[in-house]
Amino acid sequence: MLKKLFFAAAIAVLAFSQGAKAQTNLQTFYDFGADRGHFTTTLEGFYNDNWGNTFFFIDYDFNGKDSKGVNQAPSGSYMEIARCLNFWQNTVLSPLSLQVEYNGLIGVNQNFLFGVDFFVHNSNFSNTFNFKLLYKTFSGPWVGNLFGSSSDVPVQFTFVWGMQDLFGLKGLRFCGFADIWGENVINFMEGSNQPRKFVFISEPQLWYCVGQHFGVPNLNIGGEVELSCNFAGYDGFKVRPCIGTKWVF
Repeated sequence: MLKKLFFAAAIAVLAFSQGAKAQTNLQTFYDFGADRGHFTTTLEGFYNDNWGNTFFFIDYDFNGKDSKGVNQAPSGSYMEIARCLNFWQNTVLSPLSLQVEYNGLIGVNQNFLFGVDFFVHNSNFSNTFNFKLLYKTFSGPWVGNLFGSSSDVPVQFTFVWGMQDLFGLKGLRFCGFADIWGENVINFMEGSNQPRKFVFISEPQLWYCVGQHFGVPNLNIGGEVELSCNFAGYDGFKVRPCIGTKWVF
């Protein structure tokens, strides 16, 4: 799933194309990472209109533990909302949109991003690709440079892709995103005090609409792998797999 953003500074929006079908979905994942081992839920929505499109998601990590170390409650929440503005959808400039985004992790930080989105697709929109170039602000209550409070290069590059009916198999979808941005961070989670200048995260997902075989096309099963570098307080490259379900409303 897009998101296990416990102590995250920010991630980019998972944008869909202007030709994509509007939807709201609920994802539930179990994270098998050695330093994770908890559930995360994500409520996600995408809606397009004559002025562009809107995307949002809200995450909850269920990692609040009692005195015996048993998960009891959500440990934090992260939300993100992005608006792509496109008043020229019927012109040769239709692939290009202006983007405004807000994201925030409760008690840690908030970020505003401004930039452009460029969108390409095949003839029936089954395969889509977005490239985003964004200026990113950094703010939050933390002192110093732990959670994205500063950046020498406050720019974020985002790549988003979606491939429907992969390999000709109906209901099989490969999608995800990759972000890289400039951020002055100290990756304290593993005792490192070496400052880093960038953060990278990608979360490729594979979903299969298993419900189509018994009259419930809303139900999908799948998984994702979080690939990250200098992300969420950890130093260097990390790989964290998870498995989950998605219900499309």
